[in-house]
Amino acid sequence: MSREIILEVPNDLRAIENTIALVVERCDFCEGHARKLNLNFRVSLAEALANAMLYGNGGDCRKRVRLEICLEKDHVRACVTDQGEGFDPDAIPDPTTPENLTRPGGRGLFLMRKLMDEVRYNERGNSVTLVLRLGTDLGLDEAASA
Repeated sequence: MSREIILEVPNDLRAIENTIALVVERCDFCEGHARKLNLNFRVSLAEALANAMLYGNGGDCRKRVRLEICLEKDHVRACVTDQGEGFDPDAIPDPTTPENLTRPGGRGLFLMRKLMDEVRYNERGNSVTLVLRLGTDLGLDEAASA
């Protein structure tokens, strides 16, 4: 069973919660993986959407964020694309190193990388693809020990 959802989300942080709820609601066949959906997926998708709205689109309410979701029996894939210029994710410093602990930035990317099985960016840097495999056991315990 496969389902695709494509949404054009207004560039408004208040839209994130309802957008995520709509997506998770459509994943009714993923019931055995509620913890992963309600924690790993929700947190990561919220971070990706917020980053697209705040940084990618620069908070411009005239812009939108495209969200493409593919719900499969064994994984969930989300692609979040903003209308911005893009960025180099490798240029974002690791927020867990001692010199960066008090600096803002990078924590959302860190969380996405720890909570999802795959995090990929397009060449331009304005689109991120998140993949959560439903058969794996990636979670907070593993993320906390990293």
